[in-house]
Amino acid sequence: MPQKARDVEAALKSKGFQDSKKKGRDHTYYFFHYNGKKTNIFTKISHGESEIHDKNCSSMAKQIKLDNTQFKNFVNCPLTEQDYLKILVDSKHLEKPSSS
Repeated sequence: MPQKARDVEAALKSKGFQDSKKKGRDHTYYFFHYNGKKTNIFTKISHGESEIHDKNCSSMAKQIKLDNTQFKNFVNCPLTEQDYLKILVDSKHLEKPSSS
């Protein structure tokens, strides 16, 4: 089932992603920020896109290191930012923050 682009964008922004808009590009890139730093985890949404279809949702899920079910939960909010961080740390895409 397609996801509304505005819902995907809102979920990304509320869970640690920041947009990187550059003039002349036909996409808006969203990079995940962790501990105040930009990571190499990113995805993109085409300008003017109102719905993101299943194939593109699958691609976006892979880009942000989730499976399709996790991505749907990410967008629809059962998956919190803390849950997302735990997935990234458990799957070794991010290092667990050291206790100071």
